[in-house]
Amino acid sequence: MLFKTVDAVAAHLTQTASPHRRILGIAGEPGAGKSTIAAALAAQLGAALLPMDGYHLPKAELVTLGRRDRMGAPDTFNVDGFVQTLADLRISGGPVFAPSFDRWNEEAKADTIVIQPEIDTVIVEGNYLLLDGGGWGEVAGLLDEVFFVEVDPGIRLSRLIERHQYFGKTPEQARAWALGPDEANASLIRATAPRADHTIRLD
Repeated sequence: MLFKTVDAVAAHLTQTASPHRRILGIAGEPGAGKSTIAAALAAQLGAALLPMDGYHLPKAELVTLGRRDRMGAPDTFNVDGFVQTLADLRISGGPVFAPSFDRWNEEAKADTIVIQPEIDTVIVEGNYLLLDGGGWGEVAGLLDEVFFVEVDPGIRLSRLIERHQYFGKTPEQARAWALGPDEANASLIRATAPRADHTIRLD
């Protein structure tokens, strides 16, 4: 199903209530607008928000592994920890703690997100929710529905460059990262779109 507004997505989710906690995924390429859409949905639905970015491996570990210059690639995340959190959201009768991500210093902050047991909807947003391989294949099975965000490539690139500059990169560094590591990751993510249940393409 194709949705063209956040309100339409919220209406769909309201009409398809579930007797158990729902865990919904918002996937898409870097700069697609996942965070903005997920936050808007969470506000409308009274849902908890769980960004995948909190599962970035520490920069020091990425340096040791030789992956620092590819930060954001599938193998630069704590996939097992992410999967365990999703599983805990399914079975836990108490609060579930999760990390957030500080974009200024590019480090995760442990246990800064707390999802209380009375929360009946959790919105998970991230790049690799539909990736099949490297441990990511378990994620989709823990989500009730996944929405893939599509956006014009030029708009997406502009957003990425602007974001990188905002968080401290020079214009040259921002463009190089957006066209380098970000674009390599985007190609992987783009290929996962057919696995989504729905598409979001905002006008």
